[in-house]
Amino acid sequence: QVQLVESGGGLVQAGGSLRLSCAASGRTFYAMGWFRQAPGKEREFVAGISWNGGRTSYIDSVKGRFTISRDNAKNTVYLQMNSLNADDTAVYYCAAKAIRLGIVLMSAAGYDSWGQGTQVTVSS
Repeated sequence: QVQLVESGGGLVQAGGSLRLSCAASGRTFYAMGWFRQAPGKEREFVAGISWNGGRTSYIDSVKGRFTISRDNAKNTVYLQMNSLNADDTAVYYCAAKAIRLGIVLMSAAGYDSWGQGTQVTVSS
C-alpha cells in the first residue's frame, strides 16, 4: 500500500552511532515503527511512533540509546542509534500502518507495509 525505503545501515564500531531513515510514499497518517531481526532470532519491535509524533515507544534494551522521530513534511521517519553494541546487530525494517489514531503500534501484526530492510552491523 505504501512504499517504504530504508537507508543508513552499515558497519560501525561498538559505542558508535548510526541514523536510519525511512522514506514513505502516500499520506501522512501512518503510525510507523522499526523492527529488527538478528540471525537465529525472531523479528522484534524496536521503536514506534504515532502519526503525529506525539507518542513514542521503545523496547527496554534500547531506551536511552535510540530515538525515533519523524518529519511529516518529508514523510520520513528516523531512528537515531547511539551507543551501539553487538546485540544491536540485525537487519532493521521500517513498517507503516495507515491509522489516524495517535497511538504507537508495537506488534508486527499491526503493520501492513514493510521496507526491504537495512543491515546494521556493530563490531566489538
